[in-house]
Amino acid sequence: MIKDQWIMGIETSCDETAVAIIKNGREIAANVVASQIESHKRFGGVVPEIASRHHVEQMTIVIEEALKEANLTLPELDAIAVTEGPGLVGALLIGVNAAKALAFAHNIPLVPVHHIAGHIYANRLVKELTFPLLSLVVSGGHTELVYMKEQGHFEVIGETRDDAAGEAYDKVARTLKLPYPGGPHIDRLAQEGSDTLNLPRAWLEEGSYDFSFSGLKSAVINTVHNAEQRGETIAPEDLAASFQESVIEVLVKKTVKATEEYKVKQVLLAGGVAANKGLRKALEEAFSTKAEIDLVIPPLNLCTDNAAMIAAAGSIMFEKGIRADLSLNANPGLDIELYN
Repeated sequence: MIKDQWIMGIETSCDETAVAIIKNGREIAANVVASQIESHKRFGGVVPEIASRHHVEQMTIVIEEALKEANLTLPELDAIAVTEGPGLVGALLIGVNAAKALAFAHNIPLVPVHHIAGHIYANRLVKELTFPLLSLVVSGGHTELVYMKEQGHFEVIGETRDDAAGEAYDKVARTLKLPYPGGPHIDRLAQEGSDTLNLPRAWLEEGSYDFSFSGLKSAVINTVHNAEQRGETIAPEDLAASFQESVIEVLVKKTVKATEEYKVKQVLLAGGVAANKGLRKALEEAFSTKAEIDLVIPPLNLCTDNAAMIAAAGSIMFEKGIRADLSLNANPGLDIELYN
């Protein structure tokens, strides 16, 4: 009888303290997330020092809760996977050191995981991956198109040159005086409005899969300020809809174009902004006529930061023989292609 594989994932890259346990790479046995949104809301964004302190307070509690939920003990684990980067350095350090302490105390293999690899592998908890594939990663700090020719191999074919899509959402939300985090509020407002403002789309040079949202963000701010100076009122729902339509059109069209060039079999949506209803719907419509391409969109609870995705990616890294020793450190600027 083949022994089951149990991987613990630990994720503390930003403002969620998360621990999960995955069975055989694809089955969630426990997935515990302690969110800090309420603590950061009044500041309009994540305060790194506060995030780190909350991680310290929650870490042991969340680990114990995950083990209890999975009905396992630490010695039964095959490996501990932990986010080593990218992210907030102070926040990352809490998770990395907790993972190292557990690995050392119980002689368990330690597996380093890239945060974005985790977001991509969240999709494996929904459906087995088929290669070659393309992943559209859209989050607060990242907007990337990642090509994967095989398991655990990452090639970034396009990325943002300035603001990530999630950053642009939060900045536009602040302009509209919406609470943090802004993304869900913009998405909700956009469903009620119309694309009436004809905001710019940044296509960049011919053949580029890179993104740019800084100009769009500035266009929104200027549109609002100009209207205020003229004593005019712009319907917030129309501004939200116009902004969201501009972001989504570029994301979807570049993704479709890349699938044609790279001849992929599967397209994955990944990252916190993958929870956006407008983006999910637009991708489903774009690929509804492409029967040869399998579109995978994770459920909402696997879009935002969680440790199940880290354990899922960790399972693949573990099988590839990737290990870390006790010198493992937080790496806030970690490059995903270093994992190839």
